[in-house]
Amino acid sequence: MANTADISRGMILKLDGSLYSVVEFGENKTARAAAKVWAKLKGIENNRSIEKTWNSGDSIYPVRVERKGYQYLYKDDSGYNFMDNETFEQIIVQEPLIDAPQFLKEAQEVSVLINTETELPMSVELPDKIVVLVTYSEPGIRGDTATRTLKAATIETGATVMVPLFVEEGELIRINTKNGEYVERVKN
Repeated sequence: MANTADISRGMILKLDGSLYSVVEFGENKTARAAAKVWAKLKGIENNRSIEKTWNSGDSIYPVRVERKGYQYLYKDDSGYNFMDNETFEQIIVQEPLIDAPQFLKEAQEVSVLINTETELPMSVELPDKIVVLVTYSEPGIRGDTATRTLKAATIETGATVMVPLFVEEGELIRINTKNGEYVERVKN
């Protein structure tokens, strides 16, 4: 049994039958009252964000989670198919559990969080930065580089990202999967 002193960022907690991930936490101390512990929580299944406050020392119910390496295979009518890198077993994950499905490409390595109590996948995390091929981009207008002007570019996964004017079709770029922004051009 854990208590509020054990809370840490990234911990998965069970509250009212739902699972939440701790995004941020802290403690409020006042002169007369007992200390309170607060946390900003993000729902695993429902993607809702809530704030919760406990009295210092209250019991909490953490869920053991295991992070495993998987490889993305393909998407079909039943969902997104992934293969375990060690056992080669395949699992199907629904789109709401994937943090950035628009950036998934075949054979890409991802991390899958598995609930050890139920052995079910809880979420799929892509690497923070990935390298992708630009499949379509309008040519940049010469002389329009005084400001940081961006243009739309379609990448190999079908997603559209905003890139600087000098990025052309057929180039490799690195993008941030957390916010979908262009990071840099990658040399071949």
